[in-house]
Amino acid sequence: MTEWDVKKLRILRTLRDRGTVTATAEALRMTPSAVSQQLTNLAGQLGVTLLEAQGRRVRLTDAAHLVLRHAEAVFAQLERADAELTGYLRGEAGQVRVGAFSTAVPALVVPAVRLLADEDRPGPEVRVHEAEAAQAYELLSAGDVDLALSLAAHAPTARDPRFTVLPLLADPLDVALPAHHRLARTPGLRLADLSGEPWIFGGSGPWSQITTAACEAAGFVPEQAHSASGWTAILAMVEAGMGVALVPRMASAPDRPSHAGVAMRVLGEDRPHRHVVAAVRRGAEEGPAVARVLSALHRVAGTTFQQG
Repeated sequence: MTEWDVKKLRILRTLRDRGTVTATAEALRMTPSAVSQQLTNLAGQLGVTLLEAQGRRVRLTDAAHLVLRHAEAVFAQLERADAELTGYLRGEAGQVRVGAFSTAVPALVVPAVRLLADEDRPGPEVRVHEAEAAQAYELLSAGDVDLALSLAAHAPTARDPRFTVLPLLADPLDVALPAHHRLARTPGLRLADLSGEPWIFGGSGPWSQITTAACEAAGFVPEQAHSASGWTAILAMVEAGMGVALVPRMASAPDRPSHAGVAMRVLGEDRPHRHVVAAVRRGAEEGPAVARVLSALHRVAGTTFQQG
């Protein structure tokens, strides 16, 4: 029978995901020579060629991709076994490391932790790792977090065997206007009404894409007057009359710091949303501690943002 070495298979999967031996070594905290040696040993154990030279880099062979297709099922089953064993040893009071983007921490993760703390039975210990939404799947793949909050725009396809991705909420995007703006009190305000305004949003990344996509769906291309990615800076510029901005409700909830000179308006029928998802390594969602954290996050999402 062919010998399958899980540790070496994880190295092969990381090489597929990271693209180079050097990047794989950095992700796994190994030396490049150790990565190469482990993969050479794996090829010998399996009796197939796994890598081919491609210039100064290497590429995975068809045999390597075949091996990984089967290995993903093994990884998922090991996640289920680990989750079940953890539940057996610790009950539901294990540790869950949550990776979350900045606005999700105060809007979702902290209220979820409070819900768990208010329950009669001991809850899991939640450790928070703040990171950009786009990093969620790198953190999960590397084993640095157990559960990650991300945006649907960054989610892998449903056919990716590594992750289970669960819809969490549709976060409405409201518009921030200077309090003295001529449209600040207009009833039935629509995004299209702001087509001639100067806009404030990031120069690149997800928020730039979300803003431009929302405006284009409303029939115009926004004129970017200023570039910023932090909500404090964006709202300060709006307050100063320098432009308007789309702001996710998670970032402008009542318990978030407010700006007296900013009018937050709920848009009309063309109101855009950004979709927030929770992701785990496939099989890990069956663990009692992870399941309780997911349940708490769903309750917060349902009660706090259902008006969107």
